[in-house]
Amino acid sequence: MVENKSPIVMGCDHAALGLKEEIKALLKEKAIPVQDAGTHSLDSVDYPDYGIKVAAMVASGEFERGILICGTGLGMSMTANRFAGVRAALCTDLFSAAMSRKHNDANILVLGARVTGVGLALEIVKTWLDTPFEGGRHQLRIDKFNRLGTPAERKTP
Repeated sequence: MVENKSPIVMGCDHAALGLKEEIKALLKEKAIPVQDAGTHSLDSVDYPDYGIKVAAMVASGEFERGILICGTGLGMSMTANRFAGVRAALCTDLFSAAMSRKHNDANILVLGARVTGVGLALEIVKTWLDTPFEGGRHQLRIDKFNRLGTPAERKTP
């Protein structure tokens, strides 16, 4: 497969700083430019602050893809998926990483630093970067949920 070399924006909370640095090293090794949106220390921070930064940059089109990491990945997923046009996928295995790209065209990969080991996380990143979107019937499905808009725009039917 052809690897996507477009720049990646990354963000994490304090629980995931070490894993973020490992992933940045992998991306550098693969000659993929990275913008680090923080955090940059082990001091306790609020994960939504970094999820919002990264999701906003992807939603605006400034970046095609992003990676978010917190302790479990759950909080970052919930935060990022509140942005229109963001398809953040929490992946804990290689199959989910591949399918998030093939069928869902995930544009933000989310990882949990406290639940996924470094070795597996790096393989998940590689799989996610190397897997193309299949389009076709999957695009039709994405179009359906894109029409929902943001949570603030949705109304109960």
